[in-house]
Amino acid sequence: MADNPLHLPVRELTDAYARGDLNPIDVTEQVLDRIDRFDPEARAYVTVTSDLARLQAAEAAERYRRGERAPLLGVPVSIKDAFHLADTETGLGSLTQRGRVARSDSGAVARLRAAGSVMPGKTSVPEFCQSATSDNLLGPETGNPWDPTRTPGGSSGGAAASVGAGLATIALGSDGGGSIRIPAAFSGLVGYKPTTGLCADERGFRAMTDFVTAGPLAWSVDDARIMTEVLAETSFARASAPNRRIAFCPRPDGRPVDPAIVRTLESIAATLSDLGHEVVETDIPIQGWNEIFGPLVLDDELRERAHLLDRPELLTPYEQASLRAAMRLSSADVAVARQALLDFRRRIDTFLHRFDAILTPTVATVAFPHDQRPKTIDGEKVDWLWGAFPFTSPFNVAATPAISLPAGVHDGLPIGAQLVAAQGRDADLLNLAESLEAALAFDYAPVRERWADVESREPEPVP
Repeated sequence: MADNPLHLPVRELTDAYARGDLNPIDVTEQVLDRIDRFDPEARAYVTVTSDLARLQAAEAAERYRRGERAPLLGVPVSIKDAFHLADTETGLGSLTQRGRVARSDSGAVARLRAAGSVMPGKTSVPEFCQSATSDNLLGPETGNPWDPTRTPGGSSGGAAASVGAGLATIALGSDGGGSIRIPAAFSGLVGYKPTTGLCADERGFRAMTDFVTAGPLAWSVDDARIMTEVLAETSFARASAPNRRIAFCPRPDGRPVDPAIVRTLESIAATLSDLGHEVVETDIPIQGWNEIFGPLVLDDELRERAHLLDRPELLTPYEQASLRAAMRLSSADVAVARQALLDFRRRIDTFLHRFDAILTPTVATVAFPHDQRPKTIDGEKVDWLWGAFPFTSPFNVAATPAISLPAGVHDGLPIGAQLVAAQGRDADLLNLAESLEAALAFDYAPVRERWADVESREPEPVP
């Protein structure tokens, strides 16, 4: 048994509950105690729902006593603050949303509740999930679990920190442009973006509606599989991954990438070859994705939040900039982008008739210090918006499933590798990722030991 039951795989944890080796009530109290002691440093949670978690844990214990089972029964699951949790504020990282309490669960949360989850709280996000980092006006940015002085990425940055710091077993995130995979890569976790439309969030927060999906951040592919099956209300057949033809692109769209990440991805490609797959280094036809992504995301912002410009002092600079850009958008711009979206998806679908999967870096750098987005990567100037994170959004535009796996470490910080498959091929992608995960055997000891080491002290909150 692991010293921290929150590090147990979901199946092992629920099996331990069923045998009586562990009790959901005790594990939940450990979660809440760790949040109380360590979240001032991790800054993962914006709301802690202790009473709800204790009630759910007691219900789970009683259900186990009666011999019942459910996929996440008694499992601590953090909820990104972009989802509605009944009787709890949905803050969306914004001063404008203070006091807005949800009357009911949105769809994804309702499914997790039905699967027996214990929900200790809601995790931090950038304002309206509009940034690839997790800064907002509510307080200091969430800390990266490997180094809290660095960003965990966004917009599911709090979700990643909750798992990486041992404050939840698994986290519910959402991914509209990389918002699960970017934090997974920066924080050394598995992050899964299902096929667009597979995991709905009925009655939920609206942003990036053409591209966004609910999904998990987890310690393992199998844990991600379990949550995705709950969210999708389906199952993904487990099978050994047959030999696949994999397109390998270390620098998609010709963008600069940290040389250490390129070296790691080349090693991953060699590992896939050793596993019997045909790996072909090639370009990927993702040109033009940002001319589609930008106008359609801004169209959502215009429709949902243009009225907030009446109180700009309550908004982050990046949300103000988004809304002002949205005001300049024309209906013709949106129509052109929507037609291009169809063309782009057909182009990627055609490419994935030639290949079974794609391998790329998840991000172009390792996690950087708060408020210090890189200006150059590998000697080339990069733009503020996309420079560090140009490789995830194309696959939101394509609507394909994509997963980030922890693949290596550079300067004490994790590196992520991204695998992509065709729309609807979620089971195949999860099986391929699981076989690669086993071959890589990523070492989680450094991050787990870091948070174990602090158990003897009370961390100082960031001012």
